[in-house]
Amino acid sequence: MAVTSRTWSPDSWRERPALQQPEWPDAAAAVAATDRLKASPPLVFAGEARQLRESLAHVIEGRAFLLQAGDCVESFNEISTMRIREKLKIMLQMSAVLTYGATLPVVKLGRIAGQFTKPRSEPTERVGEVDIPSFRGHMINDDARTAEARVPDPRRMVEGYNQSAQTLNLLRAFTKGGYAELTQVHAWNQEFVASSPEGRRYERLADEIERALGFMAACGIDLAAERRLHEVDVYTCHEGLLLDYEEALTRKDSLTGDWYDCSAHLLWIGERTRQPDGAHVEFFSGVHNPLGVKIGPAATTSEVIELCERLNPLRVPGRLTLYARMGASHVRELLPPLLRAVQEEGHPVLWASDPMHGNSIRTASGVRTRRFDAIMDELQGFFEACWEVGVWPGGVHLEFTGENVTECLGGADDVLEEHLSHRYESLLDPRLNARQSLDLAFRLAELMQRAPR
Repeated sequence: MAVTSRTWSPDSWRERPALQQPEWPDAAAAVAATDRLKASPPLVFAGEARQLRESLAHVIEGRAFLLQAGDCVESFNEISTMRIREKLKIMLQMSAVLTYGATLPVVKLGRIAGQFTKPRSEPTERVGEVDIPSFRGHMINDDARTAEARVPDPRRMVEGYNQSAQTLNLLRAFTKGGYAELTQVHAWNQEFVASSPEGRRYERLADEIERALGFMAACGIDLAAERRLHEVDVYTCHEGLLLDYEEALTRKDSLTGDWYDCSAHLLWIGERTRQPDGAHVEFFSGVHNPLGVKIGPAATTSEVIELCERLNPLRVPGRLTLYARMGASHVRELLPPLLRAVQEEGHPVLWASDPMHGNSIRTASGVRTRRFDAIMDELQGFFEACWEVGVWPGGVHLEFTGENVTECLGGADDVLEEHLSHRYESLLDPRLNARQSLDLAFRLAELMQRAPR
């Protein structure tokens, strides 16, 4: 299943226009950092990426659903056992709601262990009377609002690798060591969520799951022997933005001879860097990981088809996911023509909704936020567009946190504009908190139940 062309190599992207890349002030330090990464062990393995691709192929067939979620951008200052556990908790809760409500397995894909960079609309930002470089994520520069802190430092790539390795170790321990087993379904409900309407609704669902497990045991089914009840697969992903880092972690698989980007199981290309002749598309066209591309309201059918041809020329199911991020007011109009064009060309694409990025607003005081109702409206519009064309609405891509933050407005939690200052902790974009995420999961399960099969 080789997708690599004869002219591709891990560094062939350097011959193409590369947008959103830092200018390292110390070239020697950049070489030293990438050399160190090239000599480091892979963070993930090719076999795991192939397993994810197979699972995503099941999603395309309507036999599963993709839940992709996590922080807008991870912070070097927030890695801890508790924070990683709380993120996993809400993902497990949402998965339980979706699986039980829609009777479908859920492929779990975390924006974690590598989501340390973000593209920016402007190269600089105004601080007082001075323009300083924009914050681009802790793998590139620091979020402190001074010119010195914003100087790109290539040593941060090594720190990003080290923090990703620590996060992956904890994630694997939680998901394979008993914490994620289905008998713990009540333990996943956080204290501040449990007292909310959606938390109480979750507890009722957890009771039903426990009764179902008891019934299975009474029928003589050996629950202890069923691995899928005791551990889960949670794969990792991030935006493959910083190409120096991605190239340095690309390895040739010893079993197949194929190239894999071993920084994450799935990498996606953002709306700002998806030019078919650009460096990002060139780089990711040659690695065999599952890939994603963000598709915004300006995308044309010819651009989307060209991306499909460049990134999945052999039409391998599970290889390519397209995330529609149109905005609630545009998705019903703009998405169906793209769905039809891809369908007519015979490309086996997994279509998922990113209902976050097209619905950002600023309050009168300049705070960046999102309205829960707009997020749900885009999700519903995405489902309606897919149903209209006869395409399976395969997944959702969210920015969320397990913390009790106040960054997005509304939801059953009813976060108001005056609440935003209470716990606005995101380094960049606003995230759903745990209550809002659980609220969304219940509403999403109801949407999935209406899907024609």
